Amino acid sequence: MKVILKENVENLGHIGDIVKVAPGYARNYLLPKGFAIEATEKNAKALEHAKRQLEYKKNRVLEAAKQLSAKIEGLSLSIAHQAGADDKLFGAVTNMELAELLKAQGLEIDRKKIVLDEPIKHLGDFTAQVKIHPEVSATLKISITKA
Repeated sequence: MKVILKENVENLGHIGDIVKVAPGYARNYLLPKGFAIEATEKNAKALEHAKRQLEYKKNRVLEAAKQLSAKIEGLSLSIAHQAGADDKLFGAVTNMELAELLKAQGLEIDRKKIVLDEPIKHLGDFTAQVKIHPEVSATLKISITKA
């Protein structure tokens, strides 16, 4: 089934792209959530008319992502955790905990967009990639201290 994307969908395409997807994926996810519309001839003609609006929206989303990236780059999260011998943490710092700390700072970031190579299990300074937009990512500085 061919659909026209109205939003950026990770691993699928960008705003305005015409992509071929499984009918169930389109029917059960993309269409109800408003991420896409069916690629009929009528919608394709309407797409040509809406291309300028989509381009404007794409640019606006990209600018917002760049501003959010600058805010994240300027942040340095400090987390106090209980640690045992050899500075090893009891438990681990995960992307879910980082998302909650960013939310407390006033930045609403989905935890799935915070990429850690592996959960943090030791004291020290670490970095995490935050994929805000397909073209924009930020580096988040994290400092783990002993509680």
